[in-house]
Amino acid sequence: METLYKLFKKCSGVTTDSRAITDGSMFFALKGETFDGNDFAVQALEKGARIAVVDRASLQGVKAGKGECYLVENVLETLQQLASYHRRQFNIPVIGITGTNGKTTTKELVSAVMSRKFETVYTKGNLNNHIGVPLTLFGINAKTRAAVIEMGASAPGEIAALVKIAQPTCGLITNVGKAHILGFGSFEGVKRTKGELYDYLRQNGGLAFYNADNPHLCEMIAARSGLQHEAYGVQKQGVEVLEVTAEHPFLRFRLPDGVEVETNLVGAYNADNALAALCVGAHFGVSQADAIAAIAAYRPANDRSQMVRTGRNTLIVDTYNANPTSMGVALDNFAKTSFAEKTLILGDMLELGGESATEHSAALAKAMTLSKSIFLVGKEFAEAAAKVRCAKAKGIQCFPNSVELRAFLEAQPLSGRTILIKGSHGIHLEKLPEVL
Repeated sequence: METLYKLFKKCSGVTTDSRAITDGSMFFALKGETFDGNDFAVQALEKGARIAVVDRASLQGVKAGKGECYLVENVLETLQQLASYHRRQFNIPVIGITGTNGKTTTKELVSAVMSRKFETVYTKGNLNNHIGVPLTLFGINAKTRAAVIEMGASAPGEIAALVKIAQPTCGLITNVGKAHILGFGSFEGVKRTKGELYDYLRQNGGLAFYNADNPHLCEMIAARSGLQHEAYGVQKQGVEVLEVTAEHPFLRFRLPDGVEVETNLVGAYNADNALAALCVGAHFGVSQADAIAAIAAYRPANDRSQMVRTGRNTLIVDTYNANPTSMGVALDNFAKTSFAEKTLILGDMLELGGESATEHSAALAKAMTLSKSIFLVGKEFAEAAAKVRCAKAKGIQCFPNSVELRAFLEAQPLSGRTILIKGSHGIHLEKLPEVL
C-alpha cells in the first residue's frame, strides 16, 4: 500500500471511468455487472493516465502512453484501502452522515455551514456507497480542514464497511425508518445497520450528533454506554416552525433566542436537517450568523424537496426516492399547507418486501384525506387502489408507468394546481414536471 500510495501522490487524481481520464491520473479498473474495467486499462493509459490499477494478471507491467499497469489482487478492495490510507494522513474532523431519510439534504446543509469557516471536502451528488466514499476521500488535500461524508446502505454491514474506510471522528444518523426492508429484513435490521455508525464512534472516541426528538435515535444512543453525544431537535430546543403560506412557501423557523432562519426547502421535516447543520456548525465554532446565512443560501437540487413554479402550476418535486417514512412526512407536510387545488402524483415505493401491500394501502388512505385528485404510478399503488370502493369517484387514477401518465397529462393538461410529486427513483416521476 505504501508503494501504491507513493505512485498515487505523483498522479493528478483518481477515476474509475475510462471516459473521464485526465492527464496524469490514476485509473482503477473496476468490474460491474456488464463491464470489466480491465478491458479499458490500456485505453486509459493511452488517454493520459499515469497508472492503471488492474487485477488481470496478463496486464501486469503493460505500458502505453506515458503510463503503465499496476497489478493488485482486487481492484475494488485496493481502491478502498488506498482511500482509507490517504484519509489517515490527515488529522481533520471527518463527519459521517447516514440515515433512512434526509441524509443528502443534511450532508449538503452541514457542508454549506462548515464551508463558511473551513476548507471542506464533501460527498458530491449521491456518491455515498462503497465506491463513492473512497472517491470522496481522495479529494482531501493539504488545504482541507474538514470532510463531510455521506454513507448509504441497503443491507446489513454496509455502514460498518463504509466507516472502516472513512474513519469518521464524529457523525449523525438523521433518522431510521422503513426503507430497503427487502435488504435489511426488518425495521430492527435498519436500526442495527444505521447504528453501525454509532458503534464505530463509540469504539473510537468519536462524537454523535443526534435528534433528541426521535425516540428511536434516543434508544440507540442510550444502548451504547460511553458514546459521546450532542443533541438537537425542534422540541428539544424549543424551536418554532412558522406557518407555510402561498406568500411564504418555504420552511422557516424561529430559534429560542428569537432569531429566524429562512430556507429554500419545502417541508417542515427539513427543520431537523437544518438544526443538525446548526448543531454541527456550533460545535466546530462556526458563528450562528454564518451558519444561518449558509442555510438560507442553500438551494436543493436533484429532485429533493424542490418547489418549482411553472406557467400553470406550483410543483413540490420530491422524486429522488420514497419509502413509507418519507412518503408519510411528505403527505403530512402537504396537508398542513394552505395551498389551493392540492393534487397528488405518487409513485410506488420500491424494495419493501412483504410489507409493500400494507404500506401502499396506508399511504393511499392518507393521500385520500387531503386530495380528491390523485394520480398513482406503478403496480403496488394500483393494487392498493383496487381495494378502494369507487376509486375513480374518489379522484384516483392509476397508470402502469410514468410514460403513460406523461402522455395523459400532455393530452389533458392540469392548471391552477399545487402538485406534490413523490415516488421512488425507479418509477421515474422526474419526467413529469416539464409537462406540468
